[in-house]
Amino acid sequence: MNEDPNERIAAELLHELGFKKYEARCFVALSRRPQGTAKAISDISEVPRTRVYDAIKALETKGLVEVQHSSPKQFRAVSIDEAIGTIRAEYEERTEALRTALRNLDRIDDTDEAEVTHEVWSLSGSASIDGRVGQLIDEATEEVIIVSRHGSVFSEELLDRLRTASDRGVDVVVGTWDESIRERIEANLPDAEVFVSGIEVLTESPFPDDETDLGRLLLVDQSAILVSSFTGDDDAHERAVFGRGFDNGLVAVVRRLMATGFTDGIVAEE
Repeated sequence: MNEDPNERIAAELLHELGFKKYEARCFVALSRRPQGTAKAISDISEVPRTRVYDAIKALETKGLVEVQHSSPKQFRAVSIDEAIGTIRAEYEERTEALRTALRNLDRIDDTDEAEVTHEVWSLSGSASIDGRVGQLIDEATEEVIIVSRHGSVFSEELLDRLRTASDRGVDVVVGTWDESIRERIEANLPDAEVFVSGIEVLTESPFPDDETDLGRLLLVDQSAILVSSFTGDDDAHERAVFGRGFDNGLVAVVRRLMATGFTDGIVAEE
């Protein structure tokens, strides 16, 4: 039988989801046909026949395979949608159990409270940066200022968070470099102040070898700041630093820079 490239992909994904190698191969093999014996599964999956039974038993326990007690026994995989639903439910249960266990850990706090006003942390990857941006916006009580020239930064999820912040009385200010992005944000955030930024230094470096591309600037309650960038040719990978504390030097510098940019942008429009 000709090898299906999707067979390898599906088996690898199942393995990443915690399935043992033979379990993954057997389930994928069964998913390719209405039903099959241990010999048929072995022939397709290249799993030794003596190991097929153990793999099938494990899959049956997971609710992914049904058994017909004939001679020889016949096995079939549940429907794809049912299998995905079962796997998703199992991992949701596991992640919730993990959440509970992590929250119930005995905390060890040996930090000096004086250090809190000078904390600066780094993040790598858009997913983790999105998560930190969302957390900072959710924690805002007075003001959120976010500036970016990338339309992809202003995702539906981000706009929803900004809208929620605005609804609870937080002042929301959004800056971008593009009129079309500005119009989309204004349509989604009618109560927000939206402007086209005049901070040229954020898009054009005076240094010839500097290929840093601004990702986003976020300032929350004038006490927490996040700055991200795409560097060099690695545009798909975003990196960021963020800090908290009114006395934090990073926060103070960026706050002043952003304030200057707002003034320039407003003057330019007028």
